Amino acid sequence: MTKTFQGQTAIITGAGIGIGFEVARVLAIRGANIVLNDMDESSAQSAKDHILANGGSCEIVLGNSADLKIIKSLVQKAVDSFGKIDLVVANAGITTFGDFFDYQPESLRQLLDVNLFGSFFLVQEASKVMKEQQTGGSIVLTSSVTGHQAHPFLAAYGMTKAAIEQLAKNLVIDLSPLGININTVAPGATLTERTLEDKDYLSTWSRITPMGKPATVQDIAEAMIFLLSPQARHITGQSLVVDGGWTAVGVSPY
Repeated sequence: MTKTFQGQTAIITGAGIGIGFEVARVLAIRGANIVLNDMDESSAQSAKDHILANGGSCEIVLGNSADLKIIKSLVQKAVDSFGKIDLVVANAGITTFGDFFDYQPESLRQLLDVNLFGSFFLVQEASKVMKEQQTGGSIVLTSSVTGHQAHPFLAAYGMTKAAIEQLAKNLVIDLSPLGININTVAPGATLTERTLEDKDYLSTWSRITPMGKPATVQDIAEAMIFLLSPQARHITGQSLVVDGGWTAVGVSPY
């Protein structure tokens, strides 16, 4: 495989399993040094072991990606271990379902902390290092189709994902002069360890997705890796929807 990212260093949050791990795995294969974060020690260690076993370089930082101390530790780990930061994937996020009329303040605070606070300050801290380096960089934030299309029981979650996309657009002003591009990827229904816990997930989303099936983690990861790559250097402030056409028709799963 082409070593597109040889010698570069990537920070990836929520990377123990699922989309985040797949991004880390492929970036490592393509030459990047990985600093990955997850709250689950077992998942994070397993991800690191896999990357090392396949010839990659990887360090882990355990903890809540919404905690500013963990964010600063991630950035410091990248600098201490590999000397620089080139790539950032703010992938960590949570989903909480709830009827609008019954939705509770604590659920919203948790969403805002992880999905917005964590992403915002990871980008801020990493960008400070990139600014000092004067070598540019690439950043990808994980959004969702629910930031584009109304979805039952996901008003709060969709709001946070729409905000993530506006953050990327707005940061074009601050980051472009530094040679840093920033974009979002908005996954639709995706087969992950979590979604496959629902026995009806595959059949439901295969029925209502125009392409006839949900995305795989590989589908989403490759979109992110493209936006991190030299081929996407002139793309910034954009959102790439990877949903098999679902937002074009917007059929509810309910």
